[in-house]
Amino acid sequence: MSEKPEFPYITRLDVAFEPLELIDEAQISKECPHQWFNQTLCAVNDSVVRLGVVEGEYHWHKHDSDDEFFYVVEGQLLIDLEERTIELLPRQGVVIPKGVMHRPRAPIRTSILMVETKAIVPTGD
Repeated sequence: MSEKPEFPYITRLDVAFEPLELIDEAQISKECPHQWFNQTLCAVNDSVVRLGVVEGEYHWHKHDSDDEFFYVVEGQLLIDLEERTIELLPRQGVVIPKGVMHRPRAPIRTSILMVETKAIVPTGD
């Protein structure tokens, strides 16, 4: 019997902010002490908005049933695909379609917003 792999990431799936609460992304990012951090900020209908404060490499993974949107607030995010790499700079975003193998990595400390369904498992399927 195989065990679920462990990843050295801080991933918080709880919704941190309710409707009408102010979300100060800059403050949360500034105070984040972790190298790879993912916090669900809020729920919007059947989706969630997550904040990632990242530096270094994530692992290769895919989401079989869900698309994933990445938007860079500050820094630089590289998303490796099997055939190419997408570079995102501040104020740029991209949708990674369901089923596509990808590996996010950040050569410098980077803050990103992600929009995805509530059901998605951030570490992949």
